[in-house]
Formats: sequence, structure tokens, C-alpha cells
Amino acid sequence: MTTVEKALQGKAFIKEELYNAFTQEDADDIWKRAGEKLGMIYAEHQGLPKGVAAHTDGNIFPSAAIYLSMKEKDPEKAFEVMRVSMKANSEKAGASLAKSARFPGFTRFFLAMWGPVAKKSFGETAGFKNVFYPKKKGEFAMDITQCPYHTYLTELGCPEINRLFCDNDIYCYGNIPGLEFTRTKTIGNGDELCDFRLRLK
Repeated sequence: MTTVEKALQGKAFIKEELYNAFTQEDADDIWKRAGEKLGMIYAEHQGLPKGVAAHTDGNIFPSAAIYLSMKEKDPEKAFEVMRVSMKANSEKAGASLAKSARFPGFTRFFLAMWGPVAKKSFGETAGFKNVFYPKKKGEFAMDITQCPYHTYLTELGCPEINRLFCDNDIYCYGNIPGLEFTRTKTIGNGDELCDFRLRLK
């Protein structure tokens, strides 16, 4: 299996909605074009740092390639396919976290691990710039001031789907029992930063 095929396989949830929204003929053509487009995107972005590539290669670039290929057929339908499929996929992840929160101590553990996870997966080595606030008991707070999702989706010509990636956080972290997730700004929505907060209830 090629790198492109593997990446697109990981977006099966988008493919399912794509085939629901478009005719079989159009959907087949879109998926074929998405593979070709993704191959070109990879070729143009070789050698990205490992931390950045963790976001681009499996998430940003495949999603952009699929969306841009759909957009050539029908821009409005393309955005709706992305919105619906990404929301459903993130809600599924959120339901899994909510289920895990039933176990004693999970919520506190989840909050405690956010500091090291954020610094590794959403820090400067991953293409982000952040302000990490001093640790307070029962809270985690950071601002993201630069985001590779914004950077690369803008570069690829589809900044409008950036906010869908921002919304993923709401669906994923917004319904965990015992934990409050808040964010009033996102770069994807045109703000200067993303204010990411988690707090024990």
C-alpha cells in the first residue's frame, strides 16, 4: 500500500459521506483526483519535521486533497460533506472519552496528561507556537498563537475548512463528564489565537 493509499484509507469516514452526497460516477472521479492531488502535495512538502508531518501527512494534507477535489465539482456540497463527516467522527471520539470518564480517576488523569501531551504534540516541534500558563490545580490553560492547520490549509487554498478542525475539539472534549472545555477564540475563525482551557468541574 502506498503512502497516498494509506492516508486516504484513514479518511474512510469522509469517503462514506462523499459517496452519499455525490453520484457514484462523480464520487469515483473525486476520490481518484484526491489521490493524485495528495501525491502532488506530498511531493511539494517533502522533508517536513517529524512533529509537523504528524499533523500534515495523516490529517491536513489528505483532508485538503479530498475537499479540493470535491470543490471542483460542487463547492457547497464539498464543505457540507467535510462538516458532516468530521463532526460525526469527532463525536465518536468524544463518546469514547465520555465512556472512559466513568472509570474512577480517569478525568483527573486525562487533565494531568494534557500538559506533556500538548507540549509534545501541539508545541513548537509540531509547528505550533503557544503560551503555556502556570499550572493550577484542576486546570490546564494554553493559548495557541500559530497553528500548522491554518498555515497549510491557507497555503493549499482551503482556509475555510480550518474552522472544522477547530470544531473537532468541541465535539471531542466538550462532553466529558467532570471536565469543562472552553475556548472563546480560534485562529481558524479569524481570531489572533486559540484560547484552550480544561478545568475539573
